[in-house]
Amino acid sequence: MKPLVFKKARRKRTTTVTRHRMQITKGDRVRVLRGDDAGKEGQILRVLPKVNRVVIEGVNVVKRHRKPTRADEEGGIIRFPAAIHASNVMLLDPKSKAPTRVRRKKNQDGSVERLAVKSGQPVPRNR
Repeated sequence: MKPLVFKKARRKRTTTVTRHRMQITKGDRVRVLRGDDAGKEGQILRVLPKVNRVVIEGVNVVKRHRKPTRADEEGGIIRFPAAIHASNVMLLDPKSKAPTRVRRKKNQDGSVERLAVKSGQPVPRNR
C-alpha cells in the first residue's frame, strides 16, 4: 500500500504583473505635486516599478509600532518614509530647480540621454 502524500497546490497568479516605465530613477531630486506633502522636495530613495510608486526622503513619513524581539532589536515607535504614487511627483530641472517633464534623446553612440523639457539641459543619472 502506498503512503498518503499531500502535495501543496501551486498558486496561480490572478493578475499579470506589469512593470511601469518610469522617467525618474533612484537619486533624482523631485517635488511632490499632490497629496498631504504637496510642495515638499526630496531625493528618491527607492523606485517600485511593479506598483508605480516611489519612496522619497522626508515625504509621507509614517509611524510603525514595533515589539522588541530576541535578536537585539529594540521596540518602540519607528518613523520611516512610505511610498507614494509616481504620478504625484515631478523631476526638478537642473538649471532652474523648477518641476519639468523629461524627454529622451538618443546620442550618436547609441546611449540614451534624459533632457529637461523646460531648459533643454541634460539630467544626470545619480545612482
